[in-house]
Amino acid sequence: MVKSFLEIHNSILGSIREPLIVLDRDLKVVTANPSFYRTFDVERAETEGVLIYDLGNRQWDIPALRKLLEDILPQNTDFHDFKVEHDFETIGPKIMHLNARRIYGEGDRTQLVLLAIEDVTEREYYKIHLEELVEERTAEIKKLKEQLEAERAYLQEEIKLVYNHEDIVGKSDAINYVFFKVEQIAGTDTNVLILGETGTGKELVARAIHGTSLRKDRTLVKMNCAALPSNLIESELFGHEKGAFTGAQSRRLGRFEVADGATLFLDEIGELPLELQPKLLRVIEDGGFERLGSSETRKVDVRIIAATNRNLQEEVRKGAFREDLWYRLNIFPITMPPLRDRLDDIPLLVDFYIDRISKRLGKSVRMVPAGVMDALRQYHWPGNVRELENVLERAVISSSGLKLRLEDELKKPHTDATRLDQTLKNVERDYIKRVLEQVDWKVSGKNSAAEILGMDRSTLRARMRKLNIRKP
Repeated sequence: MVKSFLEIHNSILGSIREPLIVLDRDLKVVTANPSFYRTFDVERAETEGVLIYDLGNRQWDIPALRKLLEDILPQNTDFHDFKVEHDFETIGPKIMHLNARRIYGEGDRTQLVLLAIEDVTEREYYKIHLEELVEERTAEIKKLKEQLEAERAYLQEEIKLVYNHEDIVGKSDAINYVFFKVEQIAGTDTNVLILGETGTGKELVARAIHGTSLRKDRTLVKMNCAALPSNLIESELFGHEKGAFTGAQSRRLGRFEVADGATLFLDEIGELPLELQPKLLRVIEDGGFERLGSSETRKVDVRIIAATNRNLQEEVRKGAFREDLWYRLNIFPITMPPLRDRLDDIPLLVDFYIDRISKRLGKSVRMVPAGVMDALRQYHWPGNVRELENVLERAVISSSGLKLRLEDELKKPHTDATRLDQTLKNVERDYIKRVLEQVDWKVSGKNSAAEILGMDRSTLRARMRKLNIRKP
């Protein structure tokens, strides 16, 4: 049988590309195929009759090979894919899969061992390299993902500060304080009074409060108290029945009923006629009102956000605004700073409006010359952001290329015309109050009103008493 096997080996298996070696029962080489000699760079005369461990100056004395031939194979007829890694002196490192089989002679005694050697060095190196590459790339991806997430969080904070809530653009301390106040009050149902000069963006603050409130799924209902004649405001606010007055040909719901469960924004609240203020006060207090032409009391759940460019406290002193209504509205005041107090925001506002206006007008204005930006920053902006937007729209219209060209001649004011009609006492009162509001009515200590004004705290408290300045 052994002779027959060797004949087959020499005639057929010799053409197989996989290295094959035949050992006797003492593990000495009987023969090998040409692929073995070629792969492992050995000569036939140096192998036959030699103990396999002594091949190539004992290069084949491999512990893993000994384990296979002396420990594992005697317990098995054959064994497949036994992995052996070894660094040969002549051919370098190799990774091999060994497949061993015992060939029996008479009496079931092992006569020969057939050892087939599969050289998987390149495949294993590629696999190892691929695994290392995948691990390396996975680590890079993980790092990039964490970086992107961090950048995303950072950019969200930047967007929140720079393009926070609708079209409120800015990152100055003054506008950030407004954002802070909005976030403080948005999640409650407390009524809010937004103060500020014309054109500062009071409606945008109202939208921001509503948009982050529990009522955000409902529409923000708006009404400008200065846009209608006094005889129509009551009907707009509270509604009317058919025939309630001349021209009332059908029943109409007022803004309070439309805003039931939502938010009602009353712009220019300082223009509300004095005779209607008690009715508004009643709705604020208990949610009840009657339509014009009806005696039926209706109940609504409405959050009110009011806005004005007037000094309501002064209007109260003049008797033009009810004190009790002012107290009801002034629970949480937010003052929108004028643009002259937000100079750091002007470049952001300019970029924002130029981009929006250019897209709307189909223009390609992209660049703002340094001289133009300086002129915009040095102007006092009595009309605030609204005036800036109008100036920029005229500039975009008149610009024919990529550069912005100002159409308006912006001049610095020689005097503050908005203060000429006020007494020194009123100017002092307004300024101290603005500083107190800026520091959340902190009179003394670090970053307090007394520190900003350069006054002793007792002196400041005395001035507040004299000027009748009280915390709302």
